[in-house]
Amino acid sequence: MSTVDQPKGRTLVFNIMRYNPQVEGDKPKMVRYEVEETLGMTIFIALNHIRETREPSLLFDFVCRAGICGSCGMIINGRPDLACRTLTTKFPDGEITLMPLPAFKLIGDLSVDTGTFMRRVSERVGSWIHSEEAKNPNLNVLEERMDPDVADKIYELDRCIECGCCISACGTMRMRDSFLGARGFMSVARFQADPRDKRTDADWYEVLGDDDGIFGCMTLMGCEDTCPKDLPHQTKIAYLRRRMVKVK
Repeated sequence: MSTVDQPKGRTLVFNIMRYNPQVEGDKPKMVRYEVEETLGMTIFIALNHIRETREPSLLFDFVCRAGICGSCGMIINGRPDLACRTLTTKFPDGEITLMPLPAFKLIGDLSVDTGTFMRRVSERVGSWIHSEEAKNPNLNVLEERMDPDVADKIYELDRCIECGCCISACGTMRMRDSFLGARGFMSVARFQADPRDKRTDADWYEVLGDDDGIFGCMTLMGCEDTCPKDLPHQTKIAYLRRRMVKVK
């Protein structure tokens, strides 16, 4: 079918929250935009079209456009997801409401600061190998061998893209911003599974063993329901909780 013969797409209606806290006197409001749907259109493509043709001040984040960087996380029709991988055909009525991820500082419109939270979690967990060898690395020795099955387990847990969807879907996080959250739990599980890391369960208890850690999780599993990488949150949270109970 030629371009001329292609049928005209639907008219999509986007209701987007607009608010720039940097602008004095600005207040949150919902603004309506209409966009003609094109073949293979994603939320990201539609937002780019709105910004390029009508609203150059519209703020939202993106880098990779491939569901790898995690930058474009937002609330899409009430659910945290990535704009770059969400097709507009997913919404039969063509009505799409976009809001910024909660639980993070708002930069403006759909843009939020996930970096500050992720860095705080990384520092709290100590997201690096803890061992004497890591403290005093010998650059002249060969890389340490690892069992392929162990390497696969570590890789599975290392696929988090820090998009913030799990944090925004977490009921405990809404009540207590000091909660470690699913991102932190997956990081702990990753290093706990790494034989090069010499931390014990007693060491991990200092990180996880309170209501701001694994015992504060209400197991609503919003993290697993919304994770764009389908990480095994439920399995690992239960596993960590069992390990910490034994220490307690």
